[in-house]
Amino acid sequence: MIVKVLMLAVLCTAIAASCAARFSKSPGNLGVTQGKLAACPASPNCVSSQAEDEVHRVSPLSLSGSAPEAMAALVLVVDATPGVTVVTHTDNYLHAEYRSRMFRFVDDLEVFIDEEEQMIHFRSASRMGYSDLGVNRRRVEALKGALSST
Repeated sequence: MIVKVLMLAVLCTAIAASCAARFSKSPGNLGVTQGKLAACPASPNCVSSQAEDEVHRVSPLSLSGSAPEAMAALVLVVDATPGVTVVTHTDNYLHAEYRSRMFRFVDDLEVFIDEEEQMIHFRSASRMGYSDLGVNRRRVEALKGALSST
């Protein structure tokens, strides 16, 4: 019985790892287009401060100081998080990949600093699955809290 349970656990882990590897390619819709991050899909595994609907909406953060200063603080906070890889960052945009510990699923975090509007916008989305059990929302809220305290 124990052997069967262990074999099942190994099989499930292998299948999940295979799926995670298959969906680990960066989506093609990342980045800022005309001052906007990509819209969230219909599934609830994405949040954005530029979303119109309450299911996906998180509030942006007011920018205090310059975009390069805010980005430097942001990169420090994100780099200090285990399982995170900063893929791209400029003076006003950051893309980071968050990998889950167990199954290595990837979520994409994007931050856009809009100097004209004096706002910091966030988008965090899972690459696969339907529900994220609130992981992306908690990630953005924690990041906003860390930035507010710097």
